[in-house]
Amino acid sequence: MWKIRKESEKMDYEIIKKRIKITTSRIKQLGGGVQEVTINEPSSLEQINEMEKKLGVELPKSFKKVLQEFSGSFNLRWVLPDELERPVEFREIFCGSFSWDLKSLPFFEKDRKESVEMVFYNKNDEYDKVWHNKLAFCPVGNGDYLAFDMKEGDDDASIVYLSHDDGDGHGYKLADNFIELIENWSRIGFVGAEDWQWIPFTKSSTSGIDPKSEEAKMFRRWLNLAI
Repeated sequence: MWKIRKESEKMDYEIIKKRIKITTSRIKQLGGGVQEVTINEPSSLEQINEMEKKLGVELPKSFKKVLQEFSGSFNLRWVLPDELERPVEFREIFCGSFSWDLKSLPFFEKDRKESVEMVFYNKNDEYDKVWHNKLAFCPVGNGDYLAFDMKEGDDDASIVYLSHDDGDGHGYKLADNFIELIENWSRIGFVGAEDWQWIPFTKSSTSGIDPKSEEAKMFRRWLNLAI
């Protein structure tokens, strides 16, 4: 059975909050915009169990851990000012966005399943099958989703990108599990969530977001982010 790697079993949520504060404060200093950061109360085990019954699936282990220990509903979005001069490597980066909400999972899943039924129904097609056996949890806002890869027999799940319109990041793995996603993505300010914005911080379609890459270091230097 697939297990969470040891370094991802624990998360310092105060460090995550600090990274968010540093990032959003810097965006404001640069003249950009920051929507209110929402970190709601953690979900109870009862709420999680009820949602699992409603969805008919067991939620990934690392996701449940974050829901119970950190927040049942999280939302963050920042936008860089249009006039900000960008390095060539980051010319297409304009915002950072990430969210999840336990109560909204049925709506996201309904949308994903309808997409599978109406558009991506061919399991033998390499593009279509990426949409199958997933659990959507974060709408990108353009019809794409971040989703858990719900492989049979696993108690946890990697995070993959679902593109509805031939996006370059379709099928990319962002992280091995939800905790790793937050840990790594927060070190580049949750850039995206559109695939073309975070792809520069990956080495391949299976590498996940790498916060230690030269591109990530360059990005932090560019925006002067001590994260």
